Amino acid sequence: MSEVQETAADFVRVCALDELPTVGAAAADIGGRVVSIVRTADGDVHAVDDTCTHANVSLSEGELDGCTLECWLHGSRFDLRTGDPSGPPATTPIAVHTVKIEGDDVYVALNDNKN
Repeated sequence: MSEVQETAADFVRVCALDELPTVGAAAADIGGRVVSIVRTADGDVHAVDDTCTHANVSLSEGELDGCTLECWLHGSRFDLRTGDPSGPPATTPIAVHTVKIEGDDVYVALNDNKN
């Protein structure tokens, strides 16, 4: 992904839409915090912390099923809208961040809650 540039007070430009997979996830470093930027089959873009709360591995390398991102290592699944795990082995949610699309650019405002 391209270099992250700050814009309005809370939002940071992360990438252009065409830098994301058509359906899937990509990792982005936003001020030292690694976030998964995920585009679903219906075209929605979500941002969540990239680290699985169960096994401390990258979620952007996992599988996408609708609005659920599955960790590639042990199969923990997280709802992209809420961050909640949908079953074991993960029991702790991941942080969800606010996304806005302006033109062809993706902006993210980080949630201060770090899990």
